[in-house]
Amino acid sequence: MSEEAVRAGEVIIVGGGMVGATLACLLGEAGVDVTLLDARPTPLDAEGAGRGLPERRVSALTPVSQRLLEGLGAWEWMRERRVTPYYGMRVWDAEGTGEVGFSAEEAGLPVLGHIVENAVVGAALEARLARLPTVTHRLGARVTGLAAGPVGRELALADGERLTAPLIVAADGARSPLRELAGIEVTAHDTGQVAVVTTVRTAEPHGGVARQAFLADGPLAFLPLTVEHDDHYCSIVWSTTPQAAERLCNLSAEALGAALTTAFAGRLGKVEAVDGGQAVPLTQRHAERYVLPGLALVGDAAHSIHPLAGQGVNLGLMDAAVLAEELLTARRRGIEGGSLAWLERYARRRRGDNAAMLKLMDGFRLLFGARHPALTLARNIGLSGVDRLSPLKRLLMQQAAGRRGRLPVSCR
Repeated sequence: MSEEAVRAGEVIIVGGGMVGATLACLLGEAGVDVTLLDARPTPLDAEGAGRGLPERRVSALTPVSQRLLEGLGAWEWMRERRVTPYYGMRVWDAEGTGEVGFSAEEAGLPVLGHIVENAVVGAALEARLARLPTVTHRLGARVTGLAAGPVGRELALADGERLTAPLIVAADGARSPLRELAGIEVTAHDTGQVAVVTTVRTAEPHGGVARQAFLADGPLAFLPLTVEHDDHYCSIVWSTTPQAAERLCNLSAEALGAALTTAFAGRLGKVEAVDGGQAVPLTQRHAERYVLPGLALVGDAAHSIHPLAGQGVNLGLMDAAVLAEELLTARRRGIEGGSLAWLERYARRRRGDNAAMLKLMDGFRLLFGARHPALTLARNIGLSGVDRLSPLKRLLMQQAAGRRGRLPVSCR
């Protein structure tokens, strides 16, 4: 260790979002000395989270992710604020007649998932972190440098401080500065789409069903939200061209509601936009490596995915759960957490599943974005065929629920 570097526990996690905070909670509950570096200057608004108008950014959490958050003691806090279960899904091709429906009953599950505002998840995890004595949560900490040290790696912070630990974890998002500092290349694919997110109120109740229409320019999802026992609210994720996204975000509330009513063919009646549109660029990325000696990537720092199936945060939470499980196993055996041989165990368990989901989502995007008549016919036949094949539907729903591969103990 250099003279300036200060040992900051066994693990330093860079990035205090949902995935980084979950990893810190999992390790902290086991008594691991963790420092969580968060670039945000102030804590999340715990009092305001899940109150009043819903936040525009939401996640569709699978039952597997729910079990993980329940085990951390975060779910009860979230449930008391605002989580909306959904029991069914309807997916159709707006350019044709193909349609498929899924239900929790068919999948043998109590629910297919929950729509939760990201701010609610974050505030719940932050509250849990505050009760873990071995976790130090540092706000306003921005990383500017990374170097190898005698033991693990060293981080340089914007305020001039230097920290070191045997293992540093990058959980700092899709454009991860730490990943770049480590020299890890990414395979990036611009989808050519931008997601417009907002919140709406519909004339018809959503009935606990998530709906998604494949339009000519991209998928449009109406995700159910229940606000003060009112089930007429939905979170909107409309993936479209950059030009269309810019136009939608500049519309008045009345005009945006009218555009959504038309695009959704009035399936939930008249749509009223209760918030403005926010544009989110959509680029799929996959890191060439998940681990180096003393360094691991999790969540969007390792992979970012099209929101088509709402799997992004669930994949990241699974990264956190698997990495925590492998690190705790190594700890019990007296193995240093930054050991590359041991970190590769995490990479092997997660890279294949993440790569498969990235390819699947890109395939769906290309198939439903194609306007060739033969492809339109094929995808409509495919959707209708899936709707008639119960075993295939059950398999797809089990996959969507997060039941893939060997689950870590924290998610079972």
